[in-house]
Amino acid sequence: MKKMTTTSRKLLASCKRIVVKVGTSTIMYPNGTINLQRLEKLAFVLSDLKNQGKEIILVSSGAVGVGLSRLQLTERPKTIPEQQAVASVGQTELMNLYSKFFFGYGQIVGQVLMTRDIIEFPTSRLNAINTFEQLLLKGIIPIVNENDTVAVDELDHLTKFGDNDRLSAVVSEITSADLLIMLSDIDGFYNKNPNDEPDAVLFHEIHTITDELYALAGGEGSRYGTGGMSTKLLAANHILKESSQMVLANGEDPTIIFDIIHGQEIGTLFSAH
Repeated sequence: MKKMTTTSRKLLASCKRIVVKVGTSTIMYPNGTINLQRLEKLAFVLSDLKNQGKEIILVSSGAVGVGLSRLQLTERPKTIPEQQAVASVGQTELMNLYSKFFFGYGQIVGQVLMTRDIIEFPTSRLNAINTFEQLLLKGIIPIVNENDTVAVDELDHLTKFGDNDRLSAVVSEITSADLLIMLSDIDGFYNKNPNDEPDAVLFHEIHTITDELYALAGGEGSRYGTGGMSTKLLAANHILKESSQMVLANGEDPTIIFDIIHGQEIGTLFSAH
């Protein structure tokens, strides 16, 4: 069946500055090893978009997952220092892989590690904005992740974003991005879990984040909710408040990004328009 194209979708082609967020499930196999094929394809797509004149920022999860794989650990460590050590190894390995794949397409990348306090203090926030602007001005694709090796979330010293869905929304905000494309392991936002309910209906466009939508995302203990749909709605709400837009889609094949930008009705478009 041919997918319809709405006016809102057609406008995506004019987006110049685009943030792409990939989750751990997008770049890792279920068995805990790194999906090299998908990483390579992602580098191809983003490099080609850059060649088309787009400004691209990649927010990539996966430091802990890649670290576990590199250290041949079968389960996540229990203590925070151990987790931060694993993240340190994983972030190095992840950037090494990204650098190699992007280099194969003639594209330079730069690493940006962020903590929550960076954007909450005016001077640090301005420095972060200036860094992004300089990287983009020089034709470099910034690759962003939370600085898991130092971020903590305890008492009144909050430095964690908590999840990279929120981080990607904040990056979109401070860089004044035109579009956030969030790639996940699900085709978009549904009225119920499509993995369990065959009659689940996909929302093609959402213009306002409501309490009813949060309820549909699933609460505590829901496999669907703890899978990240609630955090994606929170990110979408952040984006809508900034008068920007976001598309949530399946990252199984990163070339889907081309189709999204060309206006095809893929995933869920969050737009105030």
